[in-house]
Amino acid sequence: MIHGFGSAAPLSLCELLKALRMNEKALTPDAILDATEAALRRFGPAKTSVIDVARALNVSHGSLYRHFDGKAELLDAVVARWLSRMTGPLSVIAAESGPAPERLRRWFDILMASVRAKAENDPDLFGTYLELARLDRPVVADHQARLTVHVAKIIDDGVKQAAFTSVESGMTACAILDATLRFHHPLHAREWARPEMKLNFDAVWRLISRGLSR
Repeated sequence: MIHGFGSAAPLSLCELLKALRMNEKALTPDAILDATEAALRRFGPAKTSVIDVARALNVSHGSLYRHFDGKAELLDAVVARWLSRMTGPLSVIAAESGPAPERLRRWFDILMASVRAKAENDPDLFGTYLELARLDRPVVADHQARLTVHVAKIIDDGVKQAAFTSVESGMTACAILDATLRFHHPLHAREWARPEMKLNFDAVWRLISRGLSR
């Protein structure tokens, strides 16, 4: 007889296998990602394994490979979902129709506040994001691409409103994100607590504003 997961009642091998099969049938990508997030917060990104996630879900680790090819793809998916929660409010600002200069500054203020809050309040998931940035994983480039689309949309609106000079919005958005990279990219996280960072950003922002102004 074998004791089941989280149960005091003993199970036969057949009963245990049946329970595992039932768990595996109910398995969804979101459930796997939820369990992976919990494992990352418990063990940290370096020590979390696919087996830890499978154990938390009461399934065989092989069943996870039906949804994700391995730990790397699983971490990519976790970070992509985690980042999407952060970019939600940014997409709202990009879709607004108000004055573009105010929206652009507010977009960056929220981006910087959000990523710094993640670093402080969710260090294990932020650490995973940082590690994927160091490895140059596609999920990080995809995130930057979404940010670029947001900024380009606001710039386009500013040109239409005659608030910004006529520019190619995509290239300009890339340039602005590059110019502000140290204020929001995870590879620069150690710099964010420096007291001069706000003054430095304000100086960069003045240059950006002058470059965009008609």
